[in-house]
Amino acid sequence: MPTKTTDTFWKRFFKGVVIALGFILPGVSGGVLAAILGIYERLLGFMAHFRRNFKRDFWYFVPVGLGGIVGIALLSAPLEYLLAHAQVIVLWGFAGAIIGTLPALMKTAASQTPRDWLDGVWFFGTFIISAGLLYFMSELFGTLPANFGGFIVAGALIALGVLVPGLSPSNLLLILGLFTPMLTGFKKLDIMGVYLPIAIGGALAMALFSKLMDYLLVKFHSRVYHFILGIVLASTMLILIPNPYAAESISYANATLSTYLLSALALAVGIALGYWMSALETKYK
Repeated sequence: MPTKTTDTFWKRFFKGVVIALGFILPGVSGGVLAAILGIYERLLGFMAHFRRNFKRDFWYFVPVGLGGIVGIALLSAPLEYLLAHAQVIVLWGFAGAIIGTLPALMKTAASQTPRDWLDGVWFFGTFIISAGLLYFMSELFGTLPANFGGFIVAGALIALGVLVPGLSPSNLLLILGLFTPMLTGFKKLDIMGVYLPIAIGGALAMALFSKLMDYLLVKFHSRVYHFILGIVLASTMLILIPNPYAAESISYANATLSTYLLSALALAVGIALGYWMSALETKYK
């Protein structure tokens, strides 16, 4: 008969396994999953006010972190296989999952103050600029290498996906060419080359941006979310467009009629899944 403490530990461990989905699945936000599981506000409070109740909160999140590591290790291999053998179908499904979350993001963006014309300008400006920068990023700045430094950037983006519910970092990692190398490292349990730099990047981003995000969401809630909407829409669009400049890009070279039909089905299922997850976030946040 498990004790109450053990039971609580394993519940939090399982929550970490689920939240790991948001680290490696494009279209899925770790912040959304944390909100659904009821630990988002405590996590943001812990990171924004690190010294307050440090010992209590640190030990509370230890099983969540362990569960996240195990979840990543378990899920990386099948996801890598699917991307290698059914790339178009999988990426259209991921894009659908992102599209399904957009209505909730739009609603959240206008939840504190009414949407105004400046929000529209902010959104379209962010969309156009981020789409251009992301599409030509490798051409302008060179390919981001899949090394220790590159994975620190990946860790920072993953952390931002937790801090900002609705923001999926994996689609950005796809464009940057870090997604498949990250999955390979996770699958091989490359502790020093992949897990460690991602943990460092995540911890740095949490430490640097949690208070800033807390402040910005209070002071500029609508602007922040319209900025997020612009980036999300641009990065989602670019997942589905072949990009000769990107290290990882979708290819329709060997696509058949069945590929397109299954991709349309995956898109519809993804939209339904994303919409459902957003509804759960609204219910449990």
